[in-house]
Amino acid sequence: MPDIRHLDEVAVRISGCKYWLWRAVDQHGVVLNEILQPKRDKRAANRLLRRLMKSRGFIPKRIITDKPRSYSAAKREVAPGLDHWSHKGLNNRAENSHLPFRKRE
Repeated sequence: MPDIRHLDEVAVRISGCKYWLWRAVDQHGVVLNEILQPKRDKRAANRLLRRLMKSRGFIPKRIITDKPRSYSAAKREVAPGLDHWSHKGLNNRAENSHLPFRKRE
């Protein structure tokens, strides 16, 4: 079974302040890790990747993301040999994981 992780971020407002909810989802749609960050930058993407690998104990075979360049920059720093696919349509699994959260919001 391929070890694929879908990574995505979504903007949320908490007490009037904008934050980013970063999520890592496996190929079956199960949320593996999520963090809340005030910025959408390389440092936040780096933190998500490191926490994901630390919690699972291994580097995934492939990550699939949408277009932000912060993922590529973080991947080069954390796991340079990791296969990275970046395309808007491929990341629907992670996008769909935000739907229950959006309904509650």
